[in-house]
Amino acid sequence: MIRKAQLRDLHAVKEIAESCAQQMINQGVFQWNEHYPSTSVFKKDIEEESLYVIDLKGLVKGCIMFSEEKDSIYNSIDWLTSDNSNLYIHRLAIHPLQQKKGWGKKLMAFAESHALENENISIRLDTFSQNSRNIRFYESKGFKRLGDVYFINQSPFPFHCYEKVLQPI
Repeated sequence: MIRKAQLRDLHAVKEIAESCAQQMINQGVFQWNEHYPSTSVFKKDIEEESLYVIDLKGLVKGCIMFSEEKDSIYNSIDWLTSDNSNLYIHRLAIHPLQQKKGWGKKLMAFAESHALENENISIRLDTFSQNSRNIRFYESKGFKRLGDVYFINQSPFPFHCYEKVLQPI
């Protein structure tokens, strides 16, 4: 079941992110680290009611954050749609023991359904340029790569920005 995260989920969500970070590091993908995503970032997501979790019989196994708030770092991207009513996805994470079971697809479908219900014209996101698995995943979902941004506290490598148009332009 996918539901809004609550403060009681904070520890589990942070643990999932740490497990994912370690798994990526073991695979040579240095996307997340001790600085990001932080407990304070997840706490803010929960307080703003923008974090959703996969709850399997009371155990949190994954999360996704989405909101209509555009971070200023994205201002340099030439998006396909205008900056009004776009949904931004961040911090998609599935515990490594639950990966390859379709949960990432379900969370993305949930976010897309939310976007359509709220008449968002597109979904935007970024993913680490060195994470070929994520790149294939988002491109298979119909996202188009548009440019790069840099998060210096995370990596010297760029993050690719993607957009999927939901409403006719």
